[in-house]
Amino acid sequence: MFEALTRLFSKNETPLDLHDPKLAVAALLVHLAGVDGTMQEAERSAIRGALMDQYDLDEAAVEKLVRDAARRDAESTDFYKFTSVLTQLDMDERIEIVRMMWTVVFADRRNHELEDNMVWRIAELIGVSSRDRTILRNQVRGEKAEEEEENQ
Repeated sequence: MFEALTRLFSKNETPLDLHDPKLAVAALLVHLAGVDGTMQEAERSAIRGALMDQYDLDEAAVEKLVRDAARRDAESTDFYKFTSVLTQLDMDERIEIVRMMWTVVFADRRNHELEDNMVWRIAELIGVSSRDRTILRNQVRGEKAEEEEENQ
């Protein structure tokens, strides 16, 4: 019986490539987009756009990365597997990750409290200050408001 349980858990446990920050970031963005219970198309587009811009990826590479990230996110029980690799990045890169997160949050023009909480937790885990997190939030929210005004 113990052997059957071991096989069951080992089949479902796919190790995260801890050396690939792109996958970690993508998994966090995917989780963030769905944390409020629904993932809007605007959020999916924001994820793809952020990953393409940040990592200079083409559409096929981003689609594969997002698929892998969604699978990793579904298998994960906490954020540590994702954030531990990100703490090794330069501060500028970590700040950019938080900016990407805010871009996903405001993609659907709503800032759900669960999204806000997740960005706060991830920023803390990767060493981005609350001051920087708040500044980025206000910048991205302002950019989205300007885009809306232009589109009307």
